[in-house]
Amino acid sequence: MGVRIIGTGAFIPPKTVTNDDLAKTVDTSDEWISSRTGIHNRHIADNMTTSYMASKAGKMAVADCGIDVLDIDMIIVATSSPDYPFPSTAALVQREIGALRAACFDISVACTGFIYAYSIADAYIRAGIYKNVLIIGAEVMSQHLDWSDRSVCVLFGDGAGAAVISSDKSDTVGTVTIHSDGSQADVLRCNKDNIVMDGREVFTFAVRTVPQVIMEVLQNTGTDINDVTMFILHQANRRIIEAIAKKLKVDITRFPMNLSEYGNTSAASIPILLDELKKNGRIKAGDKTIISGFGAGLSWGAILVEW
Repeated sequence: MGVRIIGTGAFIPPKTVTNDDLAKTVDTSDEWISSRTGIHNRHIADNMTTSYMASKAGKMAVADCGIDVLDIDMIIVATSSPDYPFPSTAALVQREIGALRAACFDISVACTGFIYAYSIADAYIRAGIYKNVLIIGAEVMSQHLDWSDRSVCVLFGDGAGAAVISSDKSDTVGTVTIHSDGSQADVLRCNKDNIVMDGREVFTFAVRTVPQVIMEVLQNTGTDINDVTMFILHQANRRIIEAIAKKLKVDITRFPMNLSEYGNTSAASIPILLDELKKNGRIKAGDKTIISGFGAGLSWGAILVEW
């Protein structure tokens, strides 16, 4: 049994905070931020909850694939910024979109959340337990920021992205590989009030592990790196993505980016980019793409997806 992504959706809050806006309140500038990160803007969920954005993205993904919402068997929301400790954000999404037959739960894997959610959906579908799983990455990262700390507040934005993962009769490739290293958990963490990050360590970690896990997936599936149409990475920092491309010896043009407009939206970044690429016609039937995430935990993973 194969597994495919059959629909995508995204919701971006309309309020935009530019680098110039941040320069009015912290010691920074558009040039300082953009040259180090590639980020120019980020969107902020002004009076919007994580479940609200997740529901919007989820509805769009279900509409995109054209299935009945009652055919959704499971909803997984990857988020580090839920509305409540409980009930789960997924349960709130279920109520809002009317997916009354779905099992619902959240996972917290920060920026690698979408990869982990996909791995769970993939396992349930390949085991023949469920057919259609809605996975959503949704974050209100702005609620965890110290807006006086320029090393962190310039990086993050809010948003939600979703994908419907479904069983497929063909034997499509879809190997998922995920990893964690809790010994480095303190490198990137969210305290009660703000995000704390050792930027240098995160950079080194990402540039080391992402190429490794991508090669692991390629080897496991017998796929030549030259047959991969594009590499869809977590949108954390342009310099990280450029360094990964260089290490893989792959042209940077095969690494699409939208972080200039959205910043780092954590678990939402990959599905937001997926939806953008799909809607713009850049992903076509038969394309093979590598999707890879990395973040707190420390955690990282990759998927080979055939469209």
